[in-house]
Amino acid sequence: ILALGGASWSRLGADGRWVDMLREAAIEVAPLAPSNCGFECDWSSHFVERHAGAPVKPVAAALSAAGERLQGEFVITAAGIEGSLIYALSAPLRQSIEQAGKATLWLDLLPGRSLAATRNALQQDRRGRSWSEFLRRQLRLSDVRAGLLRELAPPSAWQDPVQLAELIHALPLRLKRPRPLDEAISCAGGVRLAELDGSGMLLRHPGIWCAGEMVDWEAPTGGYLLNACLAAGLAAGRAAAAWVQRG
Repeated sequence: ILALGGASWSRLGADGRWVDMLREAAIEVAPLAPSNCGFECDWSSHFVERHAGAPVKPVAAALSAAGERLQGEFVITAAGIEGSLIYALSAPLRQSIEQAGKATLWLDLLPGRSLAATRNALQQDRRGRSWSEFLRRQLRLSDVRAGLLRELAPPSAWQDPVQLAELIHALPLRLKRPRPLDEAISCAGGVRLAELDGSGMLLRHPGIWCAGEMVDWEAPTGGYLLNACLAAGLAAGRAAAAWVQRG
């Protein structure tokens, strides 16, 4: 039974060196790629200096401006973004980058408030207050969320309350690439499912099973990953024991 892991966090032993060995044995292996990972984007130095390490919450994110929103939180890093909300969307974001060379994440900075309510609030007289103070008092927009708005909204939005309200609820953040595989919580890719029977045995090499993260499937979180790896190991173990008993 081969349970050789993926290639994330290689210092713990799973370094992916088995990929070439299996390919040499004519087994098709999908390229390993980061999953449950952070992403890189182009922050200004001022934004990084002020907000790197800050949690963004509450916030919702979507894969399109009008798409279904997933609420949670994430963290600003010097290179981009990471955290549970980002990990939950990492598979489609990575696939978009692979196919189009980029991905856009749409952020709702006030997920508990309607667009109409935000628009109405922004149309009130600021009475000489700065935008930062106005957003904090009028919308209770935290410093880091207001910073994201400043970083990503075009200059024209600050002259148009309607446009600014729309951006608060659908702020586009362009992502360049996933963080390196070795930093990812888990990885996608691995031995293609077409190479295996239902128990995980290699069709080209009867009597050898593959289980766990080295198989080409992807889990949405670390908890699902552990459960699926354990289940695959149990299935492979039972099948291998039955194989031996049959002689």
